[in-house]
Amino acid sequence: MAHLVHVWHERNGWSHKVLPALAETLDLGRVHNSQISNLRNGKLASPGPEVFLALGQANAVLHAGLESIRARLAEVHPELLEVLAAGAEPLRNARGEALGAGDLLEIFVGLAPLPPGFDWRIEADEGASLSAALAEHLCGGQSWRQCRDQVMAAYPASKSQRRERFAAVMAGLRDYSAEELDGELLDLHATHQALGGSSRSGAEGFLAELRQKAKGLTAGTQGT
Repeated sequence: MAHLVHVWHERNGWSHKVLPALAETLDLGRVHNSQISNLRNGKLASPGPEVFLALGQANAVLHAGLESIRARLAEVHPELLEVLAAGAEPLRNARGEALGAGDLLEIFVGLAPLPPGFDWRIEADEGASLSAALAEHLCGGQSWRQCRDQVMAAYPASKSQRRERFAAVMAGLRDYSAEELDGELLDLHATHQALGGSSRSGAEGFLAELRQKAKGLTAGTQGT
């Protein structure tokens, strides 16, 4: 559950205050900032049913789309509307349906697996090698200075913090962590597609390509 909440926030560029603000503004139930923060960090051992009810309600609203709540948010909480306009992807099951309170509870207690796209099984020690492979792959062997404008135009995330982090990884100034890669992978795959890469094997196939390239880069380094 901690992984699910963390990656959900990562993909949308949210702080731990977004879902509680949404629940309070639309009267969807009660969930506190500290509860979301602790869920995200794996420190909330026994959340009450109201937490899952509020998260399920908020997820249903996001699944329905921002247009149905835009006027209300614009009137009551315009800052929240601005945040959601930049990222408001809901949690969906394999059939594309919104996860409800019961689904989230089952994931929390281990009775149900994570939904598709939330368990790429990226290991902690893969972050650096996959980051290097990503930079090599998206730039096609060119330097960051040569490919920067084209790659940044292809990267779909709009939030400045995510764009700055992506640019730093591509420039070799930092690496993605495994959890950051989990949250970024769909947008990194979209970047790959926008740059002319194949989409036939989906995000999982793209991750497999990066792993293969990472092995090649590691072998090349060891060979020298």
